[in-house]
Amino acid sequence: MVNFAKSGIRVSLSPFNFLQLVLITTLFIPKSTSIQQQFTKVPYSSYCNGVVEEQQSTETQYSADNFLRLDKAVYSLGFENPQFNFNPLFSQIASFSVLKAYETKSKEIVKVNGVLNLIGPKIIEYFTGDVHRRRLRLVKVRPPRFEPRMNVGAEFRLLGFWDLNTGKMCMIGSGSVSSLHSVNVVFKLNYPNSSVLDTSLVNGSLESITLADNAAYFKPVSILGVSRMGYRFTYIDKEMKSGSFKVYDDMENVSLSLPETVNGRGICSVITWGLRFELDYENYDCKNVSCSFGIVGDEVLPRFMTIKVVDCLEDGKLRYILQFSNSSYGKGLSFYPLTSLVAEGEWDEKKKRVVLVACQLFDKSALRGCSIRLAFSFPSTLSLKQRSRIVGKIWSTETKNLGNVSFYSSANVNVRIKGASYEYTEHEKVEKLCGKNLENKGKKGTYPDEISPNLRFDMMVRNKKGQMGYGYASPMYVRDRFYTPYVNQWNHSSINGYINVSYVITFTPSEEFDFGGKIPRSKMVEISAEGVYNTKNGVVCMIGCKHMPYEKFQKKRSLDCELAININFSPLNSKDGVMIHGNIKSTREKSDPLYFEPIEFGSSSITTIQARESIWRMDLEITMVLISNTLACIFIGLQLFHVKKNPDILPFISFVMLIVLTLAHMIPLLLNFEAIFISNRKQNVFLGTDQWLEVNEVLVRVITMIAFLLQFRLLQLTWSSRTGHESQKNLWVSDKKVLYISCPLYIAAGLTAWLAHSLQNSHTKTQFRLASEDVTFWGALKSYIGLVLDTFLVPQIMFNLFCDTHGTILAPSFYLGSTVVRLLPHVYDLYRAHSSSWLYDKIYANPGMDYYSAAWDVVICCVGVLCVVLIYVQQRFRGRSVLPKRFRDDVLYQKVPVVTQEQQVF
Repeated sequence: MVNFAKSGIRVSLSPFNFLQLVLITTLFIPKSTSIQQQFTKVPYSSYCNGVVEEQQSTETQYSADNFLRLDKAVYSLGFENPQFNFNPLFSQIASFSVLKAYETKSKEIVKVNGVLNLIGPKIIEYFTGDVHRRRLRLVKVRPPRFEPRMNVGAEFRLLGFWDLNTGKMCMIGSGSVSSLHSVNVVFKLNYPNSSVLDTSLVNGSLESITLADNAAYFKPVSILGVSRMGYRFTYIDKEMKSGSFKVYDDMENVSLSLPETVNGRGICSVITWGLRFELDYENYDCKNVSCSFGIVGDEVLPRFMTIKVVDCLEDGKLRYILQFSNSSYGKGLSFYPLTSLVAEGEWDEKKKRVVLVACQLFDKSALRGCSIRLAFSFPSTLSLKQRSRIVGKIWSTETKNLGNVSFYSSANVNVRIKGASYEYTEHEKVEKLCGKNLENKGKKGTYPDEISPNLRFDMMVRNKKGQMGYGYASPMYVRDRFYTPYVNQWNHSSINGYINVSYVITFTPSEEFDFGGKIPRSKMVEISAEGVYNTKNGVVCMIGCKHMPYEKFQKKRSLDCELAININFSPLNSKDGVMIHGNIKSTREKSDPLYFEPIEFGSSSITTIQARESIWRMDLEITMVLISNTLACIFIGLQLFHVKKNPDILPFISFVMLIVLTLAHMIPLLLNFEAIFISNRKQNVFLGTDQWLEVNEVLVRVITMIAFLLQFRLLQLTWSSRTGHESQKNLWVSDKKVLYISCPLYIAAGLTAWLAHSLQNSHTKTQFRLASEDVTFWGALKSYIGLVLDTFLVPQIMFNLFCDTHGTILAPSFYLGSTVVRLLPHVYDLYRAHSSSWLYDKIYANPGMDYYSAAWDVVICCVGVLCVVLIYVQQRFRGRSVLPKRFRDDVLYQKVPVVTQEQQVF
């Protein structure tokens, strides 16, 4: 017991309460206090006086806005030459911001209090090593329920001084790595007070204060970024005056002017962060220039250039980091210095272009150059083979460095620039190919018009080998205007319903897809198409160009424009399950390497009418689920009432059947137990609010729980009626025989169902299918339990055969009513397959709880009806009355009279 006495007051605390008080007091100490204490542990003069001398600060404070700001930076973890080892595969982001800055008695020195953040995938391992283990035995723990984020961070609170003249800064402090532990560090940075393009590089290092043999020691971390303070645009002004961009004047007449709202800062809303360009080396001659693309390290003919925005000013001035790569990593937040350029430029309103001067960040020879020039323009007209909204050229003023290279924004990217039009260039090919396909051929109905949102749809693609792909198709231009649903932009009607359209079709194969050559997995297939849409019959016929994947050392991007594409829309009031279907064919000869077998695609997109119908159907199915489960409880209750009136029949109920029924109600409850208590779970169906679905979902589980308890009560009564009586041993023997026969029967049925499902998944034709696409082990188990429950009367039929029972063992309301409840979903599924116009997630007749298909529905219904008939006959006559006469009677041994010796004498 700990006692405190003050002013006559005695406070008594137990040791446990005292520890609580200490913990609470520690937690509520202001963070700034702990930081200042950490600063005092690391003497500034010992580590930084050789860089920037410590000075006494004043109370005059600088504005922290953009002061020493560093947010376009990357870091490298502990290499001998770290400036050449920044990882291009991961985002390794560094940022530094000033919290407070004060003047000192020396006018050239500023006292700085700031925060350094490092974010990346290997931070914990790098900074902690084995420290968090404390040399204890490793213990394997259960992984977290949710996967941790791949990128974690380290934060360092720093205090130090910055020299205005030299641009050098040195700071000391400490930091925490993902809240694991604290490390003391010294941070050195070279940040010039003012800079121009070739001096705007900011570099520094973060070093450990502890000795190398200490567990908390880490190797230096190098940091590289671009200055955000005191930058002066000098290079671009000089180049504009000298006319260095005349080489690009040929694009002036075909380029668009940007709207006033896009000028100035708005230019970066068009050429923005993450925008990727494809490089074209058609005129690139390796004999006269370096094919290694010497300005960006060792990359050989890089395929892509990615924009990373540094600054956009109101007067149209801008700064970019240009990342070059041969893969998609350039789209990340980070950049790889050896394959990057830093550039400044501006929007030239007169010439309708964006012009840039670019410099290397550094190269291995330590020779930095600013000889790179770039120009961007915005084509006023797009076509089938030219869908890029932004195009340009990159060249060098040094003849032996880089020849002219063209670049294009990715085709079909949704960058809208007012004034761009579309030119249909394939009229003759479309007319020759689509003449017969566009004929009405007696079709009737109302089809989507040119402003309908139904022209855009998600789709599933499948080739003849069964390989799948998922993507979308969307109009790009309808007539000569950009496709805008619901907005009528034309004052004239179409001729005979024919409308010129251009489309964008993209999909990602689920595996290597045979489409005129193997497409690497996870690569997107992109097709540009143009043709004619007939609004009278819903047919779209187009010529398509497939964008071919780049190959190593390929100089020019290539297109395969020998594609014929047909899209067929169903009428808006159609009852078809698939609203849209079509195909993509190659018009090449079969001997051509680019030839491919026709592929088909379909969509489950729905119209507004079908959406209303589907919502009504979902409400109906929710009600049917509740009614079915309630009836199941009622029928089990009637059986309990029946055995209460006739207790003598209890031993003659098959124990195996009761176990099947009890387990069939119990296992779905166990598999869905978590769903009762988790309110924030994902719903399969979204109706604007999921509260109604949640209420009904809980009700269904509560009713299922009641049915399980009633069934378990019936099982308990049957068990009690058979125990303790010698006369009941024959009944247990009969149930064992039922078990020995039913187990192999259920296993064989399960294997058959699984084999049928496997064949269906391997795209072979079979009349059986499990109507669930993503089947897990638990999902398959629930489906199989549903199948067993559908045939719950089979054990009772076999039990009646072995015991030759007579009388009403099962109440008609129980066996007939329960069978009807089990078979109604299959009858409904047959009706739904012929009437539903949209394959939404099922609620009643849920494929996750049973086997549903036309074949399974018919087979299960026939088996169920047969079981009811057999039970009725057995209870009306005798258990073996369903067998042929020669199998009805038991074969018994009869006693044969024996003649004794005495009888022989007489």
